[in-house]
Amino acid sequence: MSTEEPQKPNDDLGCQHYKRKCKLLAPCCNRDYFCRICHDEKENHVLDRHSVKKVVCAKCEEVQEKHEKCTKCDIVFGKYFCSFCSLFDDEDKKQFHCQGCGLCRVGGRENFFHCETCDMCLALDLKDQHKCIVKSSRSNCAVCLEDLHTSRIEAHIPQCGHLIHSNYACPICGESMLNMKEIWENLDEEVANCQMPDEYKDYHIQILCRDCHKESNVVFHVLGSKCSECGSYNTCRTAGPESNNPNVVSGASNTSETNQASNNAPEPVAANQPWLEMLESEDTTEQSGQTSDERKESNTTNDQRST
Repeated sequence: MSTEEPQKPNDDLGCQHYKRKCKLLAPCCNRDYFCRICHDEKENHVLDRHSVKKVVCAKCEEVQEKHEKCTKCDIVFGKYFCSFCSLFDDEDKKQFHCQGCGLCRVGGRENFFHCETCDMCLALDLKDQHKCIVKSSRSNCAVCLEDLHTSRIEAHIPQCGHLIHSNYACPICGESMLNMKEIWENLDEEVANCQMPDEYKDYHIQILCRDCHKESNVVFHVLGSKCSECGSYNTCRTAGPESNNPNVVSGASNTSETNQASNNAPEPVAANQPWLEMLESEDTTEQSGQTSDERKESNTTNDQRST
């Protein structure tokens, strides 16, 4: 046990992360903390929740084996108790232990199922409705690099199947993770009000849509290239321009012929996903107010959180 001055519990007993009446005695450093998160924030190493064997009563400070209640003062450490995860919690979060995940989850066992292929708990409405990726949660988030399987943050599953924390687009495949309908409609208006010069009105480029994964041959516009299949502006260019205008260079931009003619008509440079800038300028709280039906069109929130 730590020789430092013991932590003084607050009025509710516990810490900012959990309400409980005991502290975990970390075998790695022999210090006591109310939870593993408090430990990890203070120490230069992480606490393996499964390695905890002893606890310290927050009321009488008795050091004892891990149990549901104190062996000395008989106080119950937490309304929810999981010996395997060393979890005590006085708040009702509908906690349940998933044998497949090897962790306690929140949200109610009746609302989730464990996908053996993905190796994680998923909302019931995703049963037979999601794209399975082998052990998809056993990796770090591609955005924040936090471990997805044990994270206490909600994970999102877009149609591409790449599990990730909240974001506008999947950084792995680029697919949109939010309902972008209003953004695309706003961009349609911007494009309609921004006329291109005459020499570029017949300037076609080949694009690939990151949302529907189909290619299109579209007229170039500086504000963005719209997919002719699904209407998304989440696209990238895949081939050089094609134009009947002799003043506009045609063909792949890396050919010597193009380089020689570039002085006559330089190839235009499109804005770098202007819709992303439009997204970032909006209040994120408005986007979080989407209805469940709207979210299902582009991504699914999987309330798979470790507790």
